[in-house]
Amino acid sequence: MPEPVAQGPDQIEPPPPNMPMPPMPTLPPLPPGSPPPAAVIGVIGVPEVMRASTAGAEVEKVINERREKLQQDAQKEQALWRDMQQSLLNQAKTLTPEQGRARETELRNRVDNAQKVFRDRNTIIQQAAQYSLSQIERVLIQLVQEVAKSRGMNVVLHRTQVALNTQEFDITDAVTAQLNAVLPHVVIPPDGMTLTDFARQLAASGALGPTNAAAAAPGSITTTPAPGPRRQP
Repeated sequence: MPEPVAQGPDQIEPPPPNMPMPPMPTLPPLPPGSPPPAAVIGVIGVPEVMRASTAGAEVEKVINERREKLQQDAQKEQALWRDMQQSLLNQAKTLTPEQGRARETELRNRVDNAQKVFRDRNTIIQQAAQYSLSQIERVLIQLVQEVAKSRGMNVVLHRTQVALNTQEFDITDAVTAQLNAVLPHVVIPPDGMTLTDFARQLAASGALGPTNAAAAAPGSITTTPAPGPRRQP
């Protein structure tokens, strides 16, 4: 018998229409709270900021080059598989059954091993992209707060949430200028290096400082998605 699946409040099905419900509990009155301040609204286009980010463009260029190299290596390996398979077919009549099975096993093992290597390389590339872009996201969040504060704004909305906007409300260009000024480049893990090994390298080099070096133990580096629907390296 399958186990019951836990449901959230928005997933619970209502009872049948004629099913009686118990009495509604009495809701106590709440004391009056402090009213919020008057809204001073700003608007930002995060994808536009990311597209104009010099650091973001650098990450995209590097990651795309690594992906292209991976694709080229995968195509070369697949061509070798086809050659090995064709050679096996051509020599089928001259090989003993044992030799044929050994050649087939050799080909299967090569394919399996290569596929694992390519999957691991792709994972490393993806993690490098996420790690690099998360540095931009961290600074971007702080800059939105700083620019909004400098203009007396206490609410900042995404452009996609706003049907009508005027330039006076928009802080996209101001945030972009600040982002490129304070973060023209980010740290991109070396090609082929896992984040675990990269964490060890950072800790050993002292690049993280004395406080963060202990936190960069193997496996401690985590990644977060880049903000917005930007080009994802």
